This record gives sequence, C-alpha cells and structure tokens, in this order.
Amino acid sequence: MVIGIYKVLITLAFPFLKLTYIRKRKKAKKEHPTRFNERLGNYKTLRPEGKLYWLHGASVGESVSMLPLIDKLLRENPDLSILVTTGTLTSAEIMAKRLPKRAFHQFIPFDVPAFAQKLIKHFKPDAVLWFESEFWPSLLSEVKKAKIPLILVNGRISDKSFETWKKFKFVSKEILSCFSLCLGQSEQDKNRLILLGAPKVACVGNLKFAGMPLPVDQNKLNVLKQQIGERKVFLLSSTHNDEEERFALYLPWLKENIQNVLTIVAPRHPNRGDDITRMYRCRNFNVAQRSREEDITPETDIYVADTIGEMGLWYALSAVSFVGGSIISHGGQNFMEAARDKNAVIVGPNMQNFAEIMNRARFDDAVWQVNSAEDVVEETITLFRNPELLAERQQKAYQWTVKEEAVLDGIVNALKKVLK
Repeated sequence: MVIGIYKVLITLAFPFLKLTYIRKRKKAKKEHPTRFNERLGNYKTLRPEGKLYWLHGASVGESVSMLPLIDKLLRENPDLSILVTTGTLTSAEIMAKRLPKRAFHQFIPFDVPAFAQKLIKHFKPDAVLWFESEFWPSLLSEVKKAKIPLILVNGRISDKSFETWKKFKFVSKEILSCFSLCLGQSEQDKNRLILLGAPKVACVGNLKFAGMPLPVDQNKLNVLKQQIGERKVFLLSSTHNDEEERFALYLPWLKENIQNVLTIVAPRHPNRGDDITRMYRCRNFNVAQRSREEDITPETDIYVADTIGEMGLWYALSAVSFVGGSIISHGGQNFMEAARDKNAVIVGPNMQNFAEIMNRARFDDAVWQVNSAEDVVEETITLFRNPELLAERQQKAYQWTVKEEAVLDGIVNALKKVLK
C-alpha cells in the first residue's frame, strides 16, 4: 500500500526532479557525462549468456566490500556473470579497475518504477543481492513483483536509522517484505531487522572482514619506492575536511622527532587535493601533489595522494596509518584495508560506523584508538622509535584480518540455501 503510493508520487514528481535536483547534479559533475541514460534504465550493454546475478551497493564502501564475494561466486560458478550497480562516479571508476572477468558495472537507475522495470527486462537477473541498507522502494518492489530472489547482504541499521524506522514500522515492514532473506552485519543488526518486520533474518558475520588486498601497480610502486628511498612513511588515509588541518599543527613535531619522515595524505574525496595542497604550503610545508604528477624529492614533507584507485600503493609504502573520519564526528572509515596490508593502524575516538568491528579488533590489539591528532602523532613517534613494537603492531593487525576472513564462507553458504 505505502510502496504503491510512493511509486505513483515518484513517477509524477520525476519530471520536476529532473529539471531541478538532477540538473544540479549534472552541473556539479556528479553524473557521468556519457552514461546518464543508464540512470533512466536505458542500457546498451548486452546481457551475458548463462546465469546472471545483480549486485547493488550504494557507493564506494559497499561496492568494494562486494569484491571478495564476487570473486568467490565466479570461481564456484563457471556459467555465472555478475552485474554490479552503484550510484556514484567514484565507485564506478573503482569498479572499472577492480572487477574481474565475467563481472561488469552499470549505474543504478533513479528509483522510478518504469526505470526499474527496464533494467529487469533488459538484464533478466536470476537473483539480486542488495548490500547494506539504502532501500529504494520502487526497485525493490519491482524485483519482488518479477519473482526474483532478493537478498539483503551485510545489512546495517544505524542507531539513527533504527529510531526513525521504529516510528514508521508499517513502512519498514512493507519494504523488508520484498527480501527473501536479510543477512545482518551483526547480531544487533539482525535483531533490529527482525523488530522492523523482516520476515527471514540471519547473521553470519560482516562481509567487510573478508576484504581482498587492494590492487597495486608494481611499476608505479617501484617508481615511488625509488623516490622515497629509506625514509619512514606515515599515512593519513581517507581523511575528511578539517582533519588535514588538525594534523598540520603536529606534523612539524613528527618531523623534529623522526628524521627524514615522509607523510602521505590520501583524502577520502580526492577532488579536495588542490585545497589540501594549498593549505599545507601556506603553513610552510614542502608539498608534492600526485594528481599534478609532482615527484617526491628528499625535501618533500607531505605527498598529497589525490587520485582514485591507488590506495593500495599508499598502504604498501606505509608502516603506520591513521584512518580518517575518526577525529571529526563522521564516524570513521574502513580500517581493515590498512591492517590487511600490515600497517600499524591508529584511529580517532569517533568510530561509530564500525562499532562492532572495532570491539573485535581492539580485543586482538589490531588497532590503536586515541583521542586527537596530537595523540596520533605522539603514537606514531613512539612506534617509529621502537621497531620491535612497530613490528608487533603490524603483525597483530594482519593476523586479525586473516582470522576474520572466514566470514565469507558463512555468507556464501547462507546464499546457497536461497539461490538453489
């Protein structure tokens, strides 16, 4: 009933949205210049022969978390192909570089019934795997209407979302009824999905524990290693606005205590690279910028790594990594990638987005949590001064990720029970 009303309203409102909201997105270059028709359900890519699964993730984090599952599903099913949809340009760029053979990317259509119907008619998916918890009523209901198995994978219901959905439980129950199975990230997410009306729920663990190593271009890595030489490397990873400036106060202290140290700054949003570079230069740092193809020299204090799809390079070069979004109130970014690349991992106090994972990682001493940028720099100095402690932290971080990767088998087994 509620979804039906929504579908009528969104269909009527879309022409107005196209003239306002979508026009602004295109002007801000948030839509692909040549593939916008995909957002309207018009696809040129032909459907592959054989079985096809459609996997959807909202943006970068969700799409990257799919990769180990995609790899395993394709290895176990030689006649299977996989369609991956996302909604952001950054995620599309990353998927283009990282998807294996027999997997391909398309943009998700806007949540209009006619567009969803066109996608389903064109690709005829045998199953749909929906990642995390960004629900689009038209798309989900059209999948259900087509009698295609629909599975929520790695479902996460945040505190804020849970409080909101509880007030509109009649809506959440109708949306969740579209799913054949909901797999919660944690027991808490499982219980919340049950309370919100999901008909069939399980929890076998968090798929993000099973992440694959980030890709590394060996030729680029060799060039960077030659430029860096024997210098110690400290990485500020996935930083957000204001975090870089907070560290600017304490990086001179790092330089005073650790001879010849290089700091790499890899912002969460690479389009901020010019602003970050300008800020550090105004504070008298010697800065080289990746997007402008500036080399690292012996005089370089800070290397701004403002490119897409090269994060594997920065973890491969670093010994100690701070993972951003955690000093400001954003709630943190994925710290497992740094741990998987044998970095000693430091985060700030605000890791609400990864509360359950943080508890497990802290239990195994796989991550070090501090309160401020000053604390991060102090801990980094301690680690660089104590090679044995640094090696111990790196090993504990890596061993923790190896132990947690067993979750992938649990998720695949749960899927097999539905996707027979």
